[in-house]
Amino acid sequence: MDWVRSSAADMRPPIDLKTNVPHSARIYDYLLGGRDNFAADRQAAARITADWPNLPKSMRANRDFMCRVTHYLAAELGFRQFLDIGTGLPTEPNLHEIAQAVAPESRVVYVDNDPIVLVHARALLTSTPQGRTAYIDADLHDPAAILGSAEFAETLDLDRPVAVSLLAIVHFIPDDDQVRDLIARLLDPLPSGSALALSTATAVSAPEEVRRGVAAYNANGIPLVARTKEQVEGFFTGLDLLAPGVTLVHHWHPDAAAAATDDAHVHMYGGVAIKR
Repeated sequence: MDWVRSSAADMRPPIDLKTNVPHSARIYDYLLGGRDNFAADRQAAARITADWPNLPKSMRANRDFMCRVTHYLAAELGFRQFLDIGTGLPTEPNLHEIAQAVAPESRVVYVDNDPIVLVHARALLTSTPQGRTAYIDADLHDPAAILGSAEFAETLDLDRPVAVSLLAIVHFIPDDDQVRDLIARLLDPLPSGSALALSTATAVSAPEEVRRGVAAYNANGIPLVARTKEQVEGFFTGLDLLAPGVTLVHHWHPDAAAAATDDAHVHMYGGVAIKR
């Protein structure tokens, strides 16, 4: 029997990638120009973008947001520990590459429950000698499994702040109360000074286009919800939001490319906050 070795060096049976069923991570990969996707994903992407034509631009804006946030946290705020949940397929630059370019000793734990991400997890483990990366095959819905894992304990030091990233993932959880509960369970064990970076879909900049696109996602078996600014701000309750607060992701500490992006092409709110 063939086996797959995970990042934790355990042995797992062959992985069923369910290539005949569209998956959000593979659709994201395809729309960003990646190659780790299948016909079902490409067909679903074509149906979705027929109704949501600016989705690829919005996804790119979100990826760029991740890059700017990570650099800011590492370079400006001195973070050296990162927990990235809902990692998705490796796409250069990956979060650890950005953090370790600033501080080679940075440590990053990636978390995802998509089997195809597990297959490609080795690409997320190319740490600098001074730092460390790890991958946990786990689900956002089970914070205890993430925080209680050997990879988490061996990589991150809970005596020092940790930056948690929930980027382009909570829009797949329709219930606001559930999102708030998951965030609380993730942040509660972390020390004061830890950070939460979050982005999620919104319809504010193109209501009709996003409405059609959200319906298309749901029609393809992928639950998705677009939220208002007030709803997204609610996910940061009890934390200290950094300027400029919750905003369309290309407005968060924009570089030249972000500043030149049309609001109508970006359908993601994002923000970063610090735990008191």
